Amino acid sequence: MDYYKLVRDTLKLKPEAQRQLYEHFAQQMLGVCFRYTKSISDAEDILQEGFVKVFKHLHQYNFEGELGAWIRKIMVNTALNYLKKNKRYRYDLSFEELVLHPVSADDPEVKLQAKELTELIRQLPTGFQTIFNLHAVEGYSHVEIAAMLGITDGTSRSQYARARALLIEWIEKFSLEIKPENYARK
Repeated sequence: MDYYKLVRDTLKLKPEAQRQLYEHFAQQMLGVCFRYTKSISDAEDILQEGFVKVFKHLHQYNFEGELGAWIRKIMVNTALNYLKKNKRYRYDLSFEELVLHPVSADDPEVKLQAKELTELIRQLPTGFQTIFNLHAVEGYSHVEIAAMLGITDGTSRSQYARARALLIEWIEKFSLEIKPENYARK
C-alpha cells in the first residue's frame, strides 16, 4: 500500500482514502485498544475516538517512521486518557507505593498460546494491566510510562513487577491444571 498517497488523499478529504486508511488499520488498532480495557465495547469507543484524532492530526505525520506506529501511539494515548476519565477505570488505575517481595527471575516452563496469555493479561487489575502492556507489549520505558500516567518511575517498575509476578503465578497454576496426568482416567 502506498501510504504517502493514502495520507495525501486523506488530507485532501477524499472519502475513499479515509475509508481505506480506517479499514487498513482498524482491526489491528482495535486489538491495541482492547488490551487496555475490560470490554470490547470500551475498546470500540477508544478506537473511534482514536481515529477522530488520527484524522484531525494527520497533517502532523511527517513520514518519519511507519504510519501504523504513529497511529498506534495515538491509540495508546487515547486508551490511557479513556482510562483516566472513565469512572469505571479511574478508581482501578490508582497506584500504591508499597514494598514488594522479590520476584523470581525464573519463568515457568509452560507454553501458552498468545490468546491464552492475552486473556491472562486482561484479567490483571487495570493499573497492572496498563503498565504491563505499556512496558512489555508497547516497549515504553518506566520513565516514559511515569510521565504518561503522572506517577514515579519507581511506581511503574513496582506495578510492572507485581503484574509480572501475578502472571507467573497464574501461568504456573495454569500449567498444573493442564498436565496430562490431571486428565488420566481412573
